[in-house]
Amino acid sequence: MAAVRERIRAVLAGAVDYESGLDALTVLPSAEVDPELVATVHETCARLWGGGWQPAELHRVVARRGRPEHAALVTDAVAAHLRRFPRNTVDERWLAQADTLGAQVWWAGDATYLDEVAARWRLDRVAVLDLVLSLLTVLATLPPIEVLVPPPGTAAPADRSGPVGPAGLDRRLPDRVRALLAKAESTTFPAEAEAYTAKAQELVTRHSLDVALLVARTADPVEVVPLARRIGVDHPYEKEKAALLDAVARANRCHTVWSPELAFSTVFGFDADIDAVDLLYTSLLVQAHRAMARTEPPGGKAGRARLKAFRQSFLVAFSVRIDERLAGAARAATAEVTGRGNGTGVVDPADLLPVLASRDEQVRETMRRIFPRTVRTRGSRVDSREGWESGQRAADRAALPVRDPAPGGPPARDR
Repeated sequence: MAAVRERIRAVLAGAVDYESGLDALTVLPSAEVDPELVATVHETCARLWGGGWQPAELHRVVARRGRPEHAALVTDAVAAHLRRFPRNTVDERWLAQADTLGAQVWWAGDATYLDEVAARWRLDRVAVLDLVLSLLTVLATLPPIEVLVPPPGTAAPADRSGPVGPAGLDRRLPDRVRALLAKAESTTFPAEAEAYTAKAQELVTRHSLDVALLVARTADPVEVVPLARRIGVDHPYEKEKAALLDAVARANRCHTVWSPELAFSTVFGFDADIDAVDLLYTSLLVQAHRAMARTEPPGGKAGRARLKAFRQSFLVAFSVRIDERLAGAARAATAEVTGRGNGTGVVDPADLLPVLASRDEQVRETMRRIFPRTVRTRGSRVDSREGWESGQRAADRAALPVRDPAPGGPPARDR
């Protein structure tokens, strides 16, 4: 067994070339090789989860850098890891990601796992060994990242409910926002999409302000602290998509740090605000891609460069215009809250604005603690006027509510 483990380590360290290492494992008895390979995958994944990776993030990056089958093996590793811990001792966010991936122990035992994989996927033994060993080479390239969610076995599940109970605010609001955004994404009529998206943003903004006011005025409140969440930013056009996410985040009192080498942005903010950013960004990205597909020029070999320039310019313009409109909507919602009685007794801007400023400083401090040094990204180049104009029009159709700044205002700030 030790000899098998040493061969695996030699391949991962580059001391033995991959093909030679695979050949050596192929000729050894399966009773010696299979348990060691499976154990190495589980141990490597456990190390990465202890180093900050979450199930959905590891699944995404492995699928991006490897093959779909690699991602399926990661899902199985999630299930294998979770069986070591009582479910009620695992953070609810970790469990939710595992459930979304469909992580379940479907195999009879680790000793027969590779045989069962081969039978399930109709692969021969060499192909299965190649699949597992190549997965390990992908996992070996991943660095530790910031621990945002405690991995199983390291902490009790976090109570994220905070002091705001059912009597204070509507806990069904996320479902209402999801329903509105689903309608915006499914309709073929731009006016309907605009109305649904506008209503979703209005609900989100009012809810966030109400949460801030209620927490600030609660006597002896339970401490509510900023959180962070990593949101995937997939290729192509990662920089433009990261800019759109940053625009949505800033409008909802959050901040982002983009990690292009790992294909995600870390969003910092309070829980309800991050939920809103996640929902709105996903919906706006769907709407942007749909509008881009309707207006883009024909591709083909001759038009490939033109099509790429169009798409990049489209997404730049879409992000800039969405930034302008979201910022205007946020200012209008804040003005509305300070001008109406909402049951909290806070109607004076002098009462609300210090609350928002204090929360923003808490968010920034959390970001500085996790990322003490960051650099600003350069803006994307615009090489297609038709792409820019189409992107601006698409952003206008995905309009968010009231008191929009006039077109042609200042562009989005660099992150």
